[in-house]
Amino acid sequence: MAGVIALGECMVELSLTGPASAGVGYAGDTFNTAVYLSRLGLPTAYATAVGAGDPFSAGILGLMAAEGISRELVVEAEGRVPGLYAIQRDAAGERSFYYWRGEAPARDYLKLVDLARLETAIRGADLVYLSAISLAVIGEAGRKVLMQMLAEVGPAVAFDTNYRPRLWPGPAVGREAIEAMVPLSRYLSLSTADVDAFEGGSARAMAEAAADDGCEVVLRDEDRTIHVYAGGEVRVFVAEPVAPAVDTTGAGDSFNAGYLAARLGGRTVEEAVTRARALAAAVVQHPGAIIPAAAMPA
Repeated sequence: MAGVIALGECMVELSLTGPASAGVGYAGDTFNTAVYLSRLGLPTAYATAVGAGDPFSAGILGLMAAEGISRELVVEAEGRVPGLYAIQRDAAGERSFYYWRGEAPARDYLKLVDLARLETAIRGADLVYLSAISLAVIGEAGRKVLMQMLAEVGPAVAFDTNYRPRLWPGPAVGREAIEAMVPLSRYLSLSTADVDAFEGGSARAMAEAAADDGCEVVLRDEDRTIHVYAGGEVRVFVAEPVAPAVDTTGAGDSFNAGYLAARLGGRTVEEAVTRARALAAAVVQHPGAIIPAAAMPA
């Protein structure tokens, strides 16, 4: 399978519009990135588990089909339904999340999937994309299987340290999993907020160590300054003025897609950051993680 394999969980998204009303959509951090990668012209498959026969799993599969994302690596689990989350936004577009995902089939993906088929697909992929949320969702046993497969097969891996404390037993467990994933990665999306949350010490030191091992690192500071470590150099991109956000959901996911699509397409680091910022700026002007295709920047 040529192209990108993104691995993780797609959930039912309830976007609260009032005390007793909500819009229904489908999203998840790596799924959002998969959608934008597909829209940017990269053949993309999504590796996950959904339910079977329920309207929500059908909605996820329908969205994948509409976005041109391959379902070759999707497992449909009888008697299960996808996880669900609700988003509440404040006046500045910042979000509060509420989750119901404990029994979601994505948690058992590495038990449900045909591992030989997954390995073959990974072996043929140009890039495998996953996040710390992916690692948390599949659990300790799943992480062991996946990391061993990635280490043995040796694909190019892009990893986002998207750390969510409620998904982990504690910061030490999350930090151990993230630090084990970094040496397997060719591209690393790292934020100072994540490193602080999993108590990883200095984000700058973590970025420098990964870069010394040959990883291309995008370090995002809380003031929106970006440091890119690539080819033995560090390029600094100061924060740019942005319009007030309507909804910041999916900003980082879309940034990653824009950056990776540009780099895989042979663009320079400067061009990749510019394109990634343009896509993220468009995404935050719309409610929800996935904006209408017509709203994609040129």
